Amino acid sequence: MLIQRLHHVAYVVHDLDEALPLFTDRFGLEVSVREHMDDQAVEALALDTHAGQIELIAPTTPDSGIRRFLESRGPGLHHIAYEVEDLRAALRQLAEQGVELIDSTPRRGLGGHQVAFVHPQSAGGALTELVQANPDH
Repeated sequence: MLIQRLHHVAYVVHDLDEALPLFTDRFGLEVSVREHMDDQAVEALALDTHAGQIELIAPTTPDSGIRRFLESRGPGLHHIAYEVEDLRAALRQLAEQGVELIDSTPRRGLGGHQVAFVHPQSAGGALTELVQANPDH
């Protein structure tokens, strides 16, 4: 598996509209995609930088995993994401190495990318997402 680049860093927030001015007004970033992801009970958006993206995630239901994260840890850094060329191959390789995966198969992420998460215990203590930007693979 070869990490191609840092894809994004994600923050969990209570409300996207309240958090957005920090990144748009203060840091001058622009939203490139924003969508409701009902299967994950979140609304998310991506802000483009020259070196990748910043993702903001907010819960949309009282029982979502992101809501539980907010209640236990508060708003802030949630995960780091790396782009890989072939996500299925990367997941197979990691599983063969005994890496604990949260997702053993890819799923749809923000903007239509294929994504999968690696458990923090197998990724240096940080929730880690692998992203395949080209979903045709």
